[in-house]
Amino acid sequence: MRHTVPVPWDAERPLPAQPVTRRADSEHSAPDPPLLHRLAAERATGAFTRAGGTLFLRDGQVVHAESPAATGLDVLLTRGCALSHECWEAALTQAAHEGCVAQHLVASGHVPLGVLELCRRTALYDAAFFVLAPGGGPGRFRRKVRDPLGAGGGVTPTAVQGETVRRLALLDRIWPDARTDVLPPAPTAVSDRLHMVPDRQLRTLELADGTRTATDIARVLGRPAFHTLVELRRLAAGGLVVPARSARPEGAAAEGAAPAAPAEGGTPVAAPPVHGFPDPDVALLRRLRDALEAL
Repeated sequence: MRHTVPVPWDAERPLPAQPVTRRADSEHSAPDPPLLHRLAAERATGAFTRAGGTLFLRDGQVVHAESPAATGLDVLLTRGCALSHECWEAALTQAAHEGCVAQHLVASGHVPLGVLELCRRTALYDAAFFVLAPGGGPGRFRRKVRDPLGAGGGVTPTAVQGETVRRLALLDRIWPDARTDVLPPAPTAVSDRLHMVPDRQLRTLELADGTRTATDIARVLGRPAFHTLVELRRLAAGGLVVPARSARPEGAAAEGAAPAAPAEGGTPVAAPPVHGFPDPDVALLRRLRDALEAL
């Protein structure tokens, strides 16, 4: 049986729980939960939970992560590989209670070890982004709780947090309005620019119908949720999508920007351009931003 190895989409350019507004990169930081770092120092085993989901630790290392906002390992394996939903469900039934789902999938020949580890690490960072995103509140820890996968080697909490900080800053650099992260994105019907949209973004744009959230779109595509956030921010920066609550009804006047949404601290965030506005010169805006940040 031939297996297709799913490579993480655009890892270098690669849903936070709360919208993130533009700020200096030095101010971008994931929360630094003292509890999580104590657990790492103690080499603790258990489940660290915040509002955005759960990190599973083994001997102080993060070996698995789960979040309702992220794309789970099951979706990455069944959409990107030759693994069927039936095989995944059978593995859960037979091995989840023993905490050895990963070993069962490999031993039964359903998934090569390399594919499993690639998808597992992708799912870990995807879910951890939402667990550690700002606004997730305090964490709690349940000792001796093991992840059902029985996953292999883990990563340090410091590494997971560093990647979260990097991803927050990346989203902000692309487009500083985070409403498409948490509200269903809607198209702006700017059809004359569709030929400029890369195929990968075009598929995301096709699913942005004003009812699906970024998480929904990611799961339909079988992609990590964070990478879908990246594509939606790029589409928003190009004026091709807006948050559904800001989308104009058909026949609405073109004058005036979409209403601004309050961000953290009560500061309004500028809405993306909607139809009726000239195309933004994204390259020029980025050059201006870089020049201002260098001052």
